[in-house]
Order: sequence, then structure tokens, then C-alpha cells
Amino acid sequence: MLPIAGAGTPERADAARNRQKIIHAAARLVAAKGIDGLALDEVAAEAGVGIGTVYRRFPDKGALAQALLDENEREFQEAFISGPPPLGPGAPATQRLRAFMDAYVDRLETHGELLMVAETETPMARFVTGAYRLHHSHLVALISEIEPEADAHFRADALLAPLAAAQYLYQRHSMTPEQIKAGLIGLCRLDD
Repeated sequence: MLPIAGAGTPERADAARNRQKIIHAAARLVAAKGIDGLALDEVAAEAGVGIGTVYRRFPDKGALAQALLDENEREFQEAFISGPPPLGPGAPATQRLRAFMDAYVDRLETHGELLMVAETETPMARFVTGAYRLHHSHLVALISEIEPEADAHFRADALLAPLAAAQYLYQRHSMTPEQIKAGLIGLCRLDD
């Protein structure tokens, strides 16, 4: 097989197996113990690999949390890129924006603690992931369609800010997901 220009070094078969063992072990520990089960030394023991193997693949808990969220993130992206309306194409931009915000809150309700670790373990981690950049670009496109004269880039960041997992989990101490969704719709100025 010929290498592809710009592609990284192909993963060795044993490294790929170890990576999967680590991810599956981490998922089992999180399922059994909650987010506290994501201690890298415990993950290594559960996976049957050395701690160095874990750290080579995942330098911190945030990177491992990102890996655990990968499938969920892919499903979310597929839904807003090519899924059925109103989240996917085919609905007016205002409905798509509302559906995106609602779906994001639903993800936070289900995966909030894991997302918080992924977003906060490494400084600025939330903003340098491909996921955040795609969410931002999607919102920029919708906002530009809804209000062409708006500063869509700033507004996209402003709408994503209250969707930071730590912020969401803090709000959940005193608000329901429905209250948070309503507040986000108010920020979007979509209270039609």
C-alpha cells in the first residue's frame, strides 16, 4: 500500500490493538465508576498494558475522554451535516439553529461529565479540536443565512460559550435542560 501525501505514519497493528484495548477499558471503568474511573493508571491496569503505553496514545485524561466521545461526536456531526431536517439540511436556517442548540444540550445531558474532562483537562482543548471548529463553522453558516449583516463568527462563539460542558453542568444545579434550551433560544433571538 502506497503512503498518502500529508497522511500520518500508519498505525502498527499492535499499536492499534493496544489503542482499542485502552479505549474499551476506559469505557468499562467510566461505566462502572463514573468519570472518576478515568484515572490513567487504572485504565492501564484494566487494559492489561503498561502505563507508558497509555501515555504514548493519550497524554492526559482529556485526550482519552475525546477518544471515548469520538463515536458520539461523529453521529452528531452526521446528523447536522446530512441527517434529516430540522437538524440536517432541508429546513430553514432558524429551525436548524434551534435544532442544533437543542441537540447539543441533549448531548451535554448525556455526556456532560466526559465532555467536561475532554474540554478542560488541557488548556484551550475545547477550541483546538476539529469538533469545535466544525460546530463553529456550522453556526457561522446558519447565522450568515439568518442575518447576513451580523458578525457571524463572533455570534457563533457567543452561542457556543454557554454550551461548554463545565458551564452546562454548573447550570444543571439550578435549571432543567428545557430551561437551558429556552435560554439558548433567547440568545439566538429565535423566540418566534
